[in-house]
This record gives sequence, structure tokens and C-alpha cells, in this order.
Amino acid sequence: MSWVTILIIAGLCAGSLGQYNEEEDLAWLQYYMRQSRVSSYNYMPYYEDENPPYVYSYPAAPDTEPEPGPEPQQAPSWQCPQECDCPPNFSSAMYCDTRNLRYLPFVPSRMKYVYFQNNQITAIQEGAFDNATELEWLALHNNQISSEKMGKRVFGKLKNLERLYMNNNNLTKVPSPLPRSLRELHLSYNQISKVPSNALEGLENLTALYLSHNFIFEMGASLKGLKSLILADLSYNHLRKVPDGLPMSLEQLYLEYNYINAIPDDYFQVSPRLLYVRMSHNSLTNQGLSTNTFNSSSILELDLSYNRLQKIPRVNTNLENLYLQGNQINEFSISSFCSVVDVMNYSRLQVLRLDGNEIKRNAVPPDAPLCLRRATVIEI
Repeated sequence: MSWVTILIIAGLCAGSLGQYNEEEDLAWLQYYMRQSRVSSYNYMPYYEDENPPYVYSYPAAPDTEPEPGPEPQQAPSWQCPQECDCPPNFSSAMYCDTRNLRYLPFVPSRMKYVYFQNNQITAIQEGAFDNATELEWLALHNNQISSEKMGKRVFGKLKNLERLYMNNNNLTKVPSPLPRSLRELHLSYNQISKVPSNALEGLENLTALYLSHNFIFEMGASLKGLKSLILADLSYNHLRKVPDGLPMSLEQLYLEYNYINAIPDDYFQVSPRLLYVRMSHNSLTNQGLSTNTFNSSSILELDLSYNRLQKIPRVNTNLENLYLQGNQINEFSISSFCSVVDVMNYSRLQVLRLDGNEIKRNAVPPDAPLCLRRATVIEI
């Protein structure tokens, strides 16, 4: 074979291997987003367990008992583990979900999107992802991973990781350290009891934090340094006080189903973009609130249902939805909505729920229609 022929063949091979480029990744991402039920972030409030932001639905492998996990090996970068699927059209994605796996297979270096959810994985050995340093999405939810069986720096080399899914595992603490590139962290349905103030240190790009359905009794100031945080879901925990130092960027705060009985004065004023606040099923009383606790001009929806309130707290005229059902409120105070009632001053409230309280229907003051002229739903 002549040298010219060898050079031509080498050029063709190089061109073939070079096809793992940005155009291919963009095509894969567009396809994946079309298959997803919702986008990566939804400005409308939702509960993670009611409407999960990501839905994975790939064909399951036969339900067979896997062989013991092999030792990690340096396989050629184009290979795919036999336990997984690596679609040729999406060369940077590897699907190992719902395979009855008890171990993590080898991850080729070209991978950016890896799915290990819905298995029986119990441990993540140190260095498990050291070969795949370009990972951006890592799905490990619905497994049996415990904090004690995770390497101390398993995510240390993943400098591009944006989304980490570890909900529905057996974690007792927040994995640390985490990559600074992280944008979404899903840790709901674990056994975490405490989040130290430095647990989320350095995550300045984090926009969404899901910690619902744990046993957290203390958050400290762990949210304070999250400069990009938009959504914080801390519902269904054991919190007795609100987290210290909300970020300025926060838009959605979910604290329902805790044991919170008080909120510091001006607590919400530090977050001028805050739109949705859910604090139902807590132990809030009027004694634990200041006069202007909820008088924030940015909040559009406020859920204080099923607490121990005896009076309607004062709210800003920009509020659109207020849920107060299931409290102990015994009077309809129009001053809670309008400090001055006239043609030019009125509330933007559209939905008001007061059912399940001690208010009588005939207790509505005569100037209520003028103050609440935009209300389409008022339940007493």
C-alpha cells in the first residue's frame, strides 16, 4: 500500500471520529427536549412530586439478575458498556436506567448525559466518573445509594456538571464537595437531617434546589451564598424556623409541611424577585408575624393555609392569590388588603380562600367589593 493511500485512509478516519461535535450534541439536546414533558425550568410554581421537571421513559432491559459488577477498566472511548444503550445518533448519551443494576458500569470519556436511574445501585466508588470529566447531566435517582458508600470526591472532576439527580436514595447528608458548575440539584426523598452552612458553598450557578421529603430540622445560612438560586423546595421536612439569609435572586420558596411558627421581620424583603411563597401546614400564629411580614410588592401567590392564624395578615396590594383556608380566623379585616379604600386604591387580589375558618358569611364589610374589585373567587 502506497504512502498516499495510507494518508487518505487516515484522513477519513480522523473525519469520522471528529463527528462527535457541537452540532451532534445540539441535535441530541433538541430531540431530548421535545420528548420531555416540560422544560428545564418552569416559572409557574409546582411541587416536585406532582409534576417532575424531567421524565425519563426509555425501554427497560429484561428483568434479569445482573452479574457482579466488573472492576472499572480503561475501555476504548467509542465502546459502550454491555449493560447500557448508547444510541449511534446520540453519541454523548448513555442509557443504563431500569436494568436492575447493582453497580455503576464504566462511563466512556465522550459521555455528557448519563442515566442510571431506577436501579438497585447502593454505592459510588471513588473515581467512578474520573474518566468522564465532560459529564453535564447525571441521573442517579431511584436507587439505594447511601452517603457512607460514596467516595469523598466522586464529583470532584466533573467541572461541567449542570444537573445532578439523586432523589429517592438513602442519603443522610448533602454530597460534598459539588462542582461549581451545578445548576440543578435534586435530593428529595432521602434521609437528610441537617444542611450545614457550608454544604452548598461555592454553588454560585445553582438555580434550583430540591430538598423536599427529607428529615431536615436545620438549614442555617446554607442558602445565603447561592447567588443564582431561583427555586428552593424545602417542603415536607422538620424545620422549626425559616432558613437564614434568602438569596436576592429567589423567585419560588416552598416551605409547606414543616413546623415553622414564626417569621422574622422583613424576612422576604431581601428577595425583591420573590413571586411564590408556600407555607401551608405549618404552625404559624399572628404572634410570630410582624405587621409587614408579607407586605412584599413582588409576591404574587401566598399560601398560608392550615396554620394557626386568627387574623388575616396584612398583604401587599400587588398580591394576586391568597390561600388562608384551614386556619382559626374569626374576622374579615379589609385593612389587611387595602390601607385606604377608594376609587384609586384597591387590591389586585384575584383568588381569596378563607373557607375552613371561623368567619361568618355576613361578616364581610360593605367596602370589600370596592377594595377587592378584581377578585373572581372569594370562598368563606
